[in-house]
Amino acid sequence: MKILAIDLGKDKSVFVEYIAGSTDPRQHTYGTIPTDPQHVHDLLAKTRPDRLVIEACPSAGWVHDLAAAMDIATQVANTNDERWQWRRAKKKSDRVDALKCAQMSEMGCLPTVHVPSPKVRQWRSLIEYRHGLVDRRTAIKNSIRSIFDRQGQKLPSGQKAFGIVGIAQLRKEARPLSQCNALELWRGQLQVELEALESVHKQVLEVEAKLADLAKENQRVQLLQGAPCVGPRLSELVVAVLDEPGRFKNAKQVGAYAGLTPRRWQSGKSVREGHISGFGHPLLRELLVEISWLGVRYNTWMKGVYENVRRGSDKRKKVAIVAVARRLLIRLWAMLRDGTKWKEPQVRMRQVGQITGSAPQTVFV
Repeated sequence: MKILAIDLGKDKSVFVEYIAGSTDPRQHTYGTIPTDPQHVHDLLAKTRPDRLVIEACPSAGWVHDLAAAMDIATQVANTNDERWQWRRAKKKSDRVDALKCAQMSEMGCLPTVHVPSPKVRQWRSLIEYRHGLVDRRTAIKNSIRSIFDRQGQKLPSGQKAFGIVGIAQLRKEARPLSQCNALELWRGQLQVELEALESVHKQVLEVEAKLADLAKENQRVQLLQGAPCVGPRLSELVVAVLDEPGRFKNAKQVGAYAGLTPRRWQSGKSVREGHISGFGHPLLRELLVEISWLGVRYNTWMKGVYENVRRGSDKRKKVAIVAVARRLLIRLWAMLRDGTKWKEPQVRMRQVGQITGSAPQTVFV
């Protein structure tokens, strides 16, 4: 078997033609090409490998699509996996990276990632871009607040300062920089920030309108919105990130894929669990936890899971909310897998005073 491993770089890429089973390093051919579709295509057409191996990176998507169009089996290495870490390596180079990809692929121990279709990748990118715009808008609002703080003035808390009335009041304080004297430069800075805020807000609305159109055409997104506290933002992200529900064998894999399972250290009789792994899509974890905090206030099932895990201890609040987020994701995955609507779990009651050592209290499980 001939394996072509490419260490993709921004401008140039290093490749190795690896002959599986060969113990002679001289049979492996190295080379360098520019990182663009034409040169990658020419390399694949020239070498005609049985398998292409690349690392997960911004260029991995179009390289994978190019190889798929040429009927070449492709593996995309998961560089976040522990087996790919270079903690104690004495030598690391692009050639070594490419050779390591080929060797791990030959041994069948290469950690790989799922590559969605180009359509799903574009959708994911737009979803993430929307959240980036929202973060940018929040940063501008915080900058405006800091301007007034430096002047000894306070803006109303919450969204009052940036509503219709609030923005009108801010514009009265703003001045073009060209009209500001040395003691009123803050007014010019405020003017610039208000213009940036208006521009970013329009961009957010434009992106959200497009995402809404895409959601109307996607039945799976509409299905998930039937779950409690799950709106358009979380439902579209879950569908885009999980992509193909059938690729997960069980619920444990789903929780681990989102990085919502704890790290585990085991040696002999010693077993210790730490914080969550943090692998997977960070935005998905963020939204799941955010929705879970909302759900424990308004949904009986989420409240029951939260209280059952918290066991009356304030120190376990974060552990409990992560448990809610993980179970919510698992139920959403099951809905996608089976194509079924949300079914509110049955709630039963039990006393937990014996566990916590405090007065008995009723929780939902």
